[in-house]
Amino acid sequence: MNTLFVSDLDGTLLTKEERVSEYSREHLNALLAKGIRFTYATARSVGSAARALQGLNISLPAVYYNGGLIYDRVTRETLRYNCFEEQLKSYVLSVLKEYGIMPFVYGATEQREFVAWRSGFESFGMKRYLVRRKGDDRLLAASSDEELLGGYVFYFKCIGPKEQIERAWNFLKYDQRIICIFHQEMYQNDFWMEISPREATKAKAVAYLKTLLGCEKLVCFGDTSNDSDMFDVCDEKYAVMNADDWLKEKATGVIGYCEEDGVAKWLDANAFRA
Repeated sequence: MNTLFVSDLDGTLLTKEERVSEYSREHLNALLAKGIRFTYATARSVGSAARALQGLNISLPAVYYNGGLIYDRVTRETLRYNCFEEQLKSYVLSVLKEYGIMPFVYGATEQREFVAWRSGFESFGMKRYLVRRKGDDRLLAASSDEELLGGYVFYFKCIGPKEQIERAWNFLKYDQRIICIFHQEMYQNDFWMEISPREATKAKAVAYLKTLLGCEKLVCFGDTSNDSDMFDVCDEKYAVMNADDWLKEKATGVIGYCEEDGVAKWLDANAFRA
C-alpha cells in the first residue's frame, strides 16, 4: 500500500522541550531511509517547525499554520496557501480588541516570514512565548495596527487567561468565514485561540498532499482540537496517550505518550504493514 503518514508536532511528535527526542529522530530517520512517506501538519510556521525538527530527514512537503500553507522545504517552493482577505483580517483584529486581546499575527511578505504583535500590549502569556523564542528573526514588534496586519496573514494566535479567551471564542466560533480553535496551551497553563481562514484546515491540506504525492492511504497522528478535522479524512488516525479524551474516541487506536516516542514506536512496528 502506498501510504502517507502525517503527524502533528506539539504534543504528538515533539516532547515538552519542543523538540524531537534522540530516539524518535534516530528511528524515524531509519524508516525514512527505507522509504516510508512521512511528513507533518502543524500550527507552527516553517522556521519554527524546522528548529523543532532539527536532524530529522523529512523531504516531503509539509503543512503549516494549521493548513494555511503547504511548503516544500527542499525546493523552497510554496505549493498552496490560504490567507485572510484584507477586510476579514481587519475585522478579526477589531473583534479581538473589543475583548481586550492583542494577538500574535503570523504571515509573510515577499521578503520574509513574520510573527508580529503590538509592542506594549503583551499579555503575560505572550511575554513568556516571546522569551522562549528570543533571537527568532521572524519576530516583529509592530507600532501600529497597519504594520501588524501588513503582508499576507495566515493565522492569528491569542494567548491569555481562560475566561477572556473563551469569551472571544464564543463569539468568533460562529463566523462561517473562519476556523476558530480554543484549547489549553501545551506547555503552560495559558489558553490559546487559533484563528485561520475557513479554507485553511489540516484536513484539506493532507488530502491535497495525498493526491499530489499519488498516495492511496492516509494515516495520521494527533493530540488535540486542531487535529480533529484531519482525523475525519484519514483512513487511520491514532491519538497519543496524552491526547484529549474526545479525540481518542475518534481515533482508530491510542498509541504511546509523546514523551515516550509513541509515534516513532508505532511506525517501527506498523509502517510497512499499513
